[in-house]
Amino acid sequence: MILPDVEIAVDGACSGNPGPGGWGALLRFGSTEKELSGGAQQTTNNRMELQAAIEALKALSKPCRVKLSTDSQYVKRGMTEWIDRWRANGWRKTPGARDQIANADLWEALDEASRRHDVSWHWVRGHNGNPDNERVDTLAKKAVPKPF
Repeated sequence: MILPDVEIAVDGACSGNPGPGGWGALLRFGSTEKELSGGAQQTTNNRMELQAAIEALKALSKPCRVKLSTDSQYVKRGMTEWIDRWRANGWRKTPGARDQIANADLWEALDEASRRHDVSWHWVRGHNGNPDNERVDTLAKKAVPKPF
């Protein structure tokens, strides 16, 4: 089966860490683009980075070949270096460890969301003039909830 090619760029932002946060995603299929964003009142930057990737992959209605770009080494390395070990260890760094890894709920959700696609994970330097990264950074910042 030939999978459609989709490009995704994601970013997260936080006003304080922890604090109110937002995430943004850009999905591109040929010349068609879709922007997604959302936020949370009390979160961390890493949680927003993960949430952006989860929501972007979940937005795809059928399996795709995805080139996903992020400025988060945490997300990129998590999905390319650490995820298999964490999954095998029950979302712990080492077998039998007492505590789960940080953000285990979101890592598990990202693992699940990525399974139906052929995803290649790419790191881009943030705030370095990359147009897609700048665009999703703006989306994420706009999605940060305002204080009551």
